Amino acid sequence: MIEDLKDTEIVNKVGGKFKLSSLIQKRMLELMEGARPLIDDTEGKTMMEIVIEEIKFDKIAIDTDTKKSDKPAFKL
Repeated sequence: MIEDLKDTEIVNKVGGKFKLSSLIQKRMLELMEGARPLIDDTEGKTMMEIVIEEIKFDKIAIDTDTKKSDKPAFKL
């Protein structure tokens, strides 16, 4: 298991477990579809580890803008 997921800091940073789970799933799907990682050192890391580091280093976050629009719910 990834040690950073045991810490509540990453959960609180995103706004809860559900939001964290949603953000991880969305980003992993983008990576599987060919998106480039937003961190430099990816050698030997799983996709989950890459996503967690992207969250830790504020490379990705959930868009908290509450107004409705055609834009996706996540910003990268």
